[in-house]
Amino acid sequence: MKPARVRVTAQAAVQAEVQVADQKRRAFWLKHLHRWHWISSGICLVAMLAFACTGLTLNHAAQIEAHPRIERHAGHLPASLLDALKRQAQLALAERNGAAAHQPLPPPVRAWIGQNMPLTVGEQVAEWSTDEVYVSMPRPGGDAWLRVALEDGEIEFEKTDRGWVSYFNDLHKGRNTGAAWSWFIDIFAVACLVFCITGLFLLQIHAAKRAATWPLVALGLVLPLLLAVLFIH
Repeated sequence: MKPARVRVTAQAAVQAEVQVADQKRRAFWLKHLHRWHWISSGICLVAMLAFACTGLTLNHAAQIEAHPRIERHAGHLPASLLDALKRQAQLALAERNGAAAHQPLPPPVRAWIGQNMPLTVGEQVAEWSTDEVYVSMPRPGGDAWLRVALEDGEIEFEKTDRGWVSYFNDLHKGRNTGAAWSWFIDIFAVACLVFCITGLFLLQIHAAKRAATWPLVALGLVLPLLLAVLFIH
């Protein structure tokens, strides 16, 4: 009887060691999954709320009235700057064999416009032709353009502001937002992926004690698929 008892005791000890190892492994993964889950949720929280709100405004854009505000300004470029602009236009068009060229405005012209008109022209690429220079300046929530006539130096500037709702909708879409915002959207998307993937693993760990876990996950998958198949044509 003693050898049998020894074998039972040894088996119990092995099982206990296995259970302890499983508990340590589970604790390790829970610790790291919770850590990355809350870190990614902190990074995503405000931006996700903003993207959810703008998702609603975009989905109901037809019901949300926009009242664009348009500003128009005019002026004349000094003769010295106009001559410099004509020379650059000739050089630019010569390089393109008479086709429309794409170069920024000269710094002195940009400086004069910034001092004498309510806009700042950076290094946006301008469209150069034989009779005018045209600069398109789209931005979130609005648009703007500048035209300089090469014949007499007449400047026309128009700015359209479509309001805050349009501004945030364009941020949501990344429309005319520049490289910095594009990088932010990429980082935000990665943080959302981390948040969702760690959440999925946490669901898997706790699913044994929560019977509704996988049916709810399946509902989240099947419902949009059914809506797409049945109602989107």
